[in-house]
Amino acid sequence: MPRTPIMGAGGIVVRGGPRPLIALVQRSKDDAWVLPKGKLKRKEAPIVAAEREVVEETGYRVEIHDYLGAISYKVGRKLKLVEFWRMQALGKTGRRPTDDIKAVQWLPLEAAIKQLELPLEQLFLRNVGPRVLGTTAPVAAPSAVRAPAAALPAPAPEAARLPAIVVAEEGRRSFLQVILDAFTFRRRSRA
Repeated sequence: MPRTPIMGAGGIVVRGGPRPLIALVQRSKDDAWVLPKGKLKRKEAPIVAAEREVVEETGYRVEIHDYLGAISYKVGRKLKLVEFWRMQALGKTGRRPTDDIKAVQWLPLEAAIKQLELPLEQLFLRNVGPRVLGTTAPVAAPSAVRAPAAALPAPAPEAARLPAIVVAEEGRRSFLQVILDAFTFRRRSRA
């Protein structure tokens, strides 16, 4: 029987100015630089968890904007699914980041991509970064993994504006949350 994934949420947090910067956090347990994110609490909506986790990990109040998509990866033998929203930093909260965060760093997009420890987060930020910053120019992949231009299909113009996963209209819950809720209900009704 398939296991229900561990649900997480986070944000791509931008601090404005002439040169916008993106927040990364350094985990205390392994010194890895990652996007601010964390697990959902019981019965917590992903968007609420995303804001809570970002505030706890960066020490900044944020304004939430559009849904960016989700990434999934294995944690031990379990699948973890993390949804992300675009967020604007409003200012310091006056409190320090949680103990599991060693440092917070604000970097330009390309530097943030390079600083991220997890290749999946690098790829995700490379794909959503231009939209987060309000630009349309794609961020070039490192030459070691760049495919020949002829091998890449041209993206549809509207595809660049769509989130990786569509947001459900139902109370700002993501499409993934609606599907997981339906899956969980179906599993309980069979018991």
